[in-house]
Amino acid sequence: MKKKTKGISYAKWGYMFILPFFLIYFIFSLLPLLDTVRYSFYEYYRSGIKVIGPNFVGLQNYSSLLKSDMIKYGANTLILWLIGFIPQIVIALLLANWFTDVRLKIHKQQFFKVVIYLPNLIMASAFALLFFTLFSTGGPVNSILMSLGMIKKPIDFLGSVFGTRSLIGFMNFLMWFGNTTIMLMSAIMGISPDIFEAAEIDGCNSIKRFFYITLPMIRPILAYTLITSIIGGLQMFDVPQILTNGKGTPDRTSMTLIMFLNNHLKSKNYGMAGALSVYLFIVSAILCFFVYKMTNDNDPDGSKAAAKRERKGRR
Repeated sequence: MKKKTKGISYAKWGYMFILPFFLIYFIFSLLPLLDTVRYSFYEYYRSGIKVIGPNFVGLQNYSSLLKSDMIKYGANTLILWLIGFIPQIVIALLLANWFTDVRLKIHKQQFFKVVIYLPNLIMASAFALLFFTLFSTGGPVNSILMSLGMIKKPIDFLGSVFGTRSLIGFMNFLMWFGNTTIMLMSAIMGISPDIFEAAEIDGCNSIKRFFYITLPMIRPILAYTLITSIIGGLQMFDVPQILTNGKGTPDRTSMTLIMFLNNHLKSKNYGMAGALSVYLFIVSAILCFFVYKMTNDNDPDGSKAAAKRERKGRR
């Protein structure tokens, strides 16, 4: 009679190794998130040295936010994100396609990758402080322009809506286009070279190859880039906060939703801050859902579309 050998299961060790992550997530992320949602239904703020609440008020905080300037600040956030993201994705796609094109035989690619990624390593606060110094009324940019005779008096870059928004968008572009370029390069390098060789044999030029082969095949990475950029855009805070000294000047046209949220936290109005956080979560979820649906290809090989056409033909 053969002796039965007992199998060894290593599954429990896997659970033990991932247990610290779930514990940390539960304590430092999930519980604060649930507490934020709970506080959004309460009146809870400080008036002088007196603390009011927490008193349950239902949806009153949400209603008050809709009557405030939240919509205006949401529009500001969207505009600032678009100013930075549109050139970011365009330049990143061009550079990624250029660096991965074997026909160009670009030398020193590692050097260029490091150079375009370097701005991403600089803290946003340091970036904002640098640009604040460069483009202030008495800063180096105005001094150089005046010494060259291009302007007669200093330009108030931070005193105009166009100037402030352009600087914020330009900084966001500089900080993130390198990271986006590296990700898109990795996606393009994952495409089989045989596909590009076959397209070249068939007479496909560079433009057609980019739009009909490259873009469709890197769609998952594009979706990831767009979703993370939307989330980052809604959380935009440090650059406009430092550049405008937290005031969103001029006339609060550069005030973002997170800056508005920070004002509630500074005034100890935790109920309104919680309601605004919930609004941000809902908006992020809706936008990410639409982006995912638009960029997700449920029929990559065209079999579903072919079957649908066949059914219509039989009718």
